[in-house]
Amino acid sequence: MSDCIFCQIVAGQIPSSTVYEDEEVLAFLDITQVTKGHTLVIPKKHYRNMLEMDSEAASTLFARVPKIAQNLQKKLQAKGINIINNNEEAAGQTVFHTHVHLLPRFDNADGLKLTFETKEPDFAALAQLAQEVFLGE
Repeated sequence: MSDCIFCQIVAGQIPSSTVYEDEEVLAFLDITQVTKGHTLVIPKKHYRNMLEMDSEAASTLFARVPKIAQNLQKKLQAKGINIINNNEEAAGQTVFHTHVHLLPRFDNADGLKLTFETKEPDFAALAQLAQEVFLGE
């Protein structure tokens, strides 16, 4: 896709700081560096987001993530890694080419805050919701 910045990176039209590459996947440092070592892992083939991918393409992409994340954690001596994928604008996607963010973490001293508000469970509502979204055969 000629107007996609990630496709242009794959084609070598825009430089990137590559940390991993094979025939189907490319991983490079995000220019924003939310945390030191912030890396994007992308399929070389264009998909708008993960929800557009078939299971084979998604498996290929996600099979590389642990190896790349482990390397980042080891080489940067990170205490942990957040693995994030955003799908569509409402979820924060800004570049519409599938990508996975790997964010090395350094004892909460890196400035990144991810918080989840905990709530008292409503087990009846959870059971109803599970029935609504159940993915059965």
